[in-house]
Amino acid sequence: MAEPETEQVVEADQRAVLSGVRIGPFVAGERITLTDAKNRRHSIMLADGGKFHTTKGAVDHDELIGRPEGVVVVSVGGTSYLAMRPLLNEYTVTMPRGAQVIYPKDAAQIAMTADIFPGARVVEAGAGSGALTCTLLRAVGPTGRVTSYERREDFAQQARLNVEKFFGAPHPAWDLRVGDLVEQLSDDLIDRVVLDMLAPWECVEALAAVLVPGGVLCCYVATTTQLARTVETLRVHGGFTEPEAGETLIRAWQAVGLAVRPRHDMVGHTGFLVTARRLAPGVTAPPRKRRPAPGAYGEDYTGPR
Repeated sequence: MAEPETEQVVEADQRAVLSGVRIGPFVAGERITLTDAKNRRHSIMLADGGKFHTTKGAVDHDELIGRPEGVVVVSVGGTSYLAMRPLLNEYTVTMPRGAQVIYPKDAAQIAMTADIFPGARVVEAGAGSGALTCTLLRAVGPTGRVTSYERREDFAQQARLNVEKFFGAPHPAWDLRVGDLVEQLSDDLIDRVVLDMLAPWECVEALAAVLVPGGVLCCYVATTTQLARTVETLRVHGGFTEPEAGETLIRAWQAVGLAVRPRHDMVGHTGFLVTARRLAPGVTAPPRKRRPAPGAYGEDYTGPR
């Protein structure tokens, strides 16, 4: 019969693998964040005998290993640092990267707009550095499935390292495939699709064949030309609801006494989201009444009609 303490440790380990959330003392091999008095954050990987070097002196990793989260350590030069495990939004913007990551504000919007739910079968392309993958895996839970496609082997390797470092082990719900989405897509039905790629419109036809009726297609694109091509392709296809496009802006505020004002370090435009839902086979949605601007489909327009 297992001891209660052993059962608690196993339960905590299982939770960490599924959520990336750890509790208890710091251990060697995990990434933590040190924050100084000016709110400057430093991401470090704890190692036995390791040191974090700063202009104000070093901090010994051994002073942190075995201590609880939320402690303060002092460098040799007298600078204090608050030690915490990074939250998912902090981890994704500080982790090593090959491709540019999807920022937390967009990842959160994708999770809500695409309606990622526990048990969902999700296809993601491309995997990039694995930032969005972490959000998707946490959302689908142990009963879901995230299949990520990445064309570049080096990006795929970096994504795997980042995801496994965050969860502490290979996630049981994740399948990472190196190659082209259209060429490798199986016939298995899926509930949700998230595309972060140069030309998502090239995948619409293939995905429409496996996306369940009512399923959501969400495309993350960086430019207005990509947005326009994606929207028009979905309209011409006819098997999706009217696409909706938008972007998310977050403006942080400073609040110190009477000095209450927006901060100067706002993260502005990062990308656009285009979402649409799959219709039942053979069904055409009622035409959306819209009045294009004069010249919208003029001589210079070369997209789908």
